[in-house]
Amino acid sequence: MHISDLTEMLIDFRDRREWKKYHTPKNLALSVAIEVGELLELFQWKKDDEILRELENDDYRSRIGEEISDVLIYLLPLAHECRIDVEKAIVDKIKKNEQKYPER
Repeated sequence: MHISDLTEMLIDFRDRREWKKYHTPKNLALSVAIEVGELLELFQWKKDDEILRELENDDYRSRIGEEISDVLIYLLPLAHECRIDVEKAIVDKIKKNEQKYPER
């Protein structure tokens, strides 16, 4: 499945519920930030070695997966509303970073 397929699924889900009026770029960006905060809570106050140990726990990994999904569930419609081709934007950014940070 491609990013564009996921975006289409999310837009269809949203539109069938008549939520488009709430999905303004500002509201979606705020929602991304809120969901990133919830993701960060899962790592708050933990040392890297503690996190690595906890990642062996299916429940902990599942909670992280849910929060990452929540971030993308708002981020992909944000890109859609801003008419950003996410796949192209990522490839372009990688190319830009290759120029900015050449291999050693």
